Amino acid sequence: MDIVILAVVIAVVVLGALGGLIVGSRRKKQLPPPPPAAPDITAPPAEPHVGDEAETPREEPRRTIEEVDLPDGSAPVVVEEPPAEAPGIEIPEPTAGRLVRLRTRLSRSQNALGKGLLTLLSREHLDEDTWEEIEDTLLTADVGVQPTQELVERLRERVKVLGTRTPEELRTLLREELITLVGRDMDRAVKTEPEDRKPGIVMVVGVNGTGKTTTTGKLARVLVADGQSVVLGAADTFRAAAADQLQTWGERVGAHTVRGPEAGDPASVAFDAVKEGKETGANVVLIDTAGRLHTKTGLMDELGKVKRVVEKQAPVDEVLLVLDATTGQNGLVQARVFSEVVDITGIVLTKLDGTAKGGIVVAVQRELGVPVKLIGLGEGADDLAPFEPEAFVDALIGE
Repeated sequence: MDIVILAVVIAVVVLGALGGLIVGSRRKKQLPPPPPAAPDITAPPAEPHVGDEAETPREEPRRTIEEVDLPDGSAPVVVEEPPAEAPGIEIPEPTAGRLVRLRTRLSRSQNALGKGLLTLLSREHLDEDTWEEIEDTLLTADVGVQPTQELVERLRERVKVLGTRTPEELRTLLREELITLVGRDMDRAVKTEPEDRKPGIVMVVGVNGTGKTTTTGKLARVLVADGQSVVLGAADTFRAAAADQLQTWGERVGAHTVRGPEAGDPASVAFDAVKEGKETGANVVLIDTAGRLHTKTGLMDELGKVKRVVEKQAPVDEVLLVLDATTGQNGLVQARVFSEVVDITGIVLTKLDGTAKGGIVVAVQRELGVPVKLIGLGEGADDLAPFEPEAFVDALIGE
């Protein structure tokens, strides 16, 4: 009996617990979801009120004009730039043997003149037609009529005596005759070191377009390479930027440039350059004169004035005439007129690497009776070389 009562009690308790669980789960399902949180809404900016609704302005601290710090206009801000580095001084290439090193620049002249002559002289029979071709080759190379006739006569005589001609014998023969024609014994030194004084004075003259100012700068490099100190006189005051160009050349080798105002008196600049050269103890003063049209008498007279003014301080040791080798016979006309105005003492032939007319060396020397002292063989800074007859002829006829 007790067991039955205990079982009934346990059953009642279990049923009560199950009923509580069922009611609790139903209540949870019937609860509504919580309402979403209201979003924060930023009120739009209030419109300015007017009239009766206008807000009374609030007082704020304000500064007077005396209390405001204004920038001082008397002291502008200066932006400091790093100092420009001075260009380094270049060491020019030595002049000794320079023409030998530049031999390949004469290749065009070599093909036209030297190899052409060797080919003609190598023919088995040298008849009159062949000798006429030899003359034409020399004339085409601008050797000139009289020098051509002299060379052909000597060649004919020596070939007749020689008889059988081997290539080596012909080359030796032609080399000897060309060196004689060019002139082995002429004094080709640029006179820059007078015995009784310093500095030596060199004037550089010529028409525009021949490379006169560039040649003056390159000549400064030649002299510096030989251990001389140089002062440059920028007396070409009529051509724009000529003085700047010359000064740039001078700065590269440490040579000072004396210059004057644009379109100023070139004689005055030349005078000042010589004066400074004497005061500083320079070895050489190089004066770059204004380009002249050889057909304009007034301009040529001005050139004579420059020379006279310079000689009030010291004699001019060299007057170098710059000629463009590519102009041929026109260059000879220029040379003739310049020699009448100033005493030309030497010739500088530029652009000789760009022409097949290497014979201009012979023609201009015959025309003026003065030697070719320097030749230009390119656009490089060290492409101006002292003229050496043997090296020049060897370049013409090849190895």
